[in-house]
Amino acid sequence: MRRERIGMSYLHQIGPRRIAPARVTGGETAADLIDSAFLSYNGGRLRELCQVFVRKMLEPDCTVGLAVAGALTPAGLGMSCLIPLVHSGFVDWIVSTGANLYHDAHHALDLPLHQSGPGLDDLALRENQIIRIYDIVFDYQTLLDTDRFFRELLGDDSFGRSMGTAELHYEIGRYLVARGETIGKPSNSLLAAAYESGTPIYTSSPGDSSIGMNLAALKLQGSKLEIDTLRDVNETASIVHQAKRNGGKSGVLILGGGSPKNFMLQTEPQIQEVLGLEESGHDYFLQVTDARPDTGGLSGATASEAMTWGKVDPERLPDSVTCYTDSTIALPLLTAYALARREPRSLKRLYDKREANHQALAQAYMKRHEKG
Repeated sequence: MRRERIGMSYLHQIGPRRIAPARVTGGETAADLIDSAFLSYNGGRLRELCQVFVRKMLEPDCTVGLAVAGALTPAGLGMSCLIPLVHSGFVDWIVSTGANLYHDAHHALDLPLHQSGPGLDDLALRENQIIRIYDIVFDYQTLLDTDRFFRELLGDDSFGRSMGTAELHYEIGRYLVARGETIGKPSNSLLAAAYESGTPIYTSSPGDSSIGMNLAALKLQGSKLEIDTLRDVNETASIVHQAKRNGGKSGVLILGGGSPKNFMLQTEPQIQEVLGLEESGHDYFLQVTDARPDTGGLSGATASEAMTWGKVDPERLPDSVTCYTDSTIALPLLTAYALARREPRSLKRLYDKREANHQALAQAYMKRHEKG
């Protein structure tokens, strides 16, 4: 009897929730199903991730960064999920692979991609000039047409200068919005949505994508366009610095891992370790990944490991959630949950504040540097 009382007492201390869900009827919304039936294992982690995102990260005082890795835009998730999140003010700044932005342009240019299956004859696809991304297929001409679009646009004299990737993507988005208005069709583009909402998009490795490959070709033709990656490092750090300096919070939502994850999280070590400014780390860390932590790779690194680098505030670790699943499963559910449970937020339009935020960071650094 005493052992039972001790056990019940400890259970109350750790705050469990009894597993006794109502039966699924088929009439539930996605948000209701997540709250009621996603109770344990990675279903439970996805529920926690959705709830922290909606109840805490989407508070007005939190600046939300989104890191995007993996081939999400070819699968249509840019159109179905990322654009609604951006337009709703649920994402304030983005770090993406260049590949996601390149494939985003296929949809903007009305170049079709198709559902298929993974068990195709790849040699036959190659011989018939068909490209495969697992179970997505499209004509090789799609790549050639998209390459031509980027070379013609970025080869214009207006791009013949040094700029960060946020400015590059903003100007591409501006063109795609104007193109959509001219032809009377929605752009279906994350780049266009980011332009409309003033949401800066950065690429951590601008040379590692077909956009970068086409920029390299333009360089051979004498283009004066230079991508200032160091500007990106300071701009992204300034976003987080500005979000936190007046008592606000910073949250990161990481889809996949890789370079976008590191580039988003390194903002805190840049502020603390390199610039020597007082800071404690991101307040919220939410990640969807299929990478294991025990291999030592960054993609699988946990929030507590990130905390040792100063990337996550140690006092906020209880609000950190890692869900081990595929982003193509989690993202539509998270988007549906957020849109059902939260009214749209006012757009922060961080792109419009880039110069001011960058200058504020520079002034804080120089002031600290002068003090030694």
